[in-house]
Amino acid sequence: MKKPTPNPPETDAIPDANSTSPYASVDTRKLHEAADRALDFYLKPSTAIMSAPYIPNQMFLVNPKADTESLLANASESLASATVMLGDFAALLGGTHRKTLLGIAQVVMLGELAVNRALDNVDPAA
Repeated sequence: MKKPTPNPPETDAIPDANSTSPYASVDTRKLHEAADRALDFYLKPSTAIMSAPYIPNQMFLVNPKADTESLLANASESLASATVMLGDFAALLGGTHRKTLLGIAQVVMLGELAVNRALDNVDPAA
């Protein structure tokens, strides 16, 4: 099928320097500066965020007088309970959701193994 009008002629004309178009003249220095500003804005964290000290929530604090063995034993029991809960919940699901929960359960079990090893290192006689 033929077009009713021909293509406009190709020209190598330089755009008018007095044009109001922002693309009339390309200033690469300005483009690089604009790109750097945009990247800095999105990729460099502001110092105000990083300089604020972390203040833990006072609602859930562990007793600072608790000994390491007790803390590790409690963490081990909590992780064991989480593993059981994830396994029970995964049994109710199917497909990809089940696989996701079983993967999370495996990560929790690995944490439990690490805590149990640390507990063994604290009290090897037990």
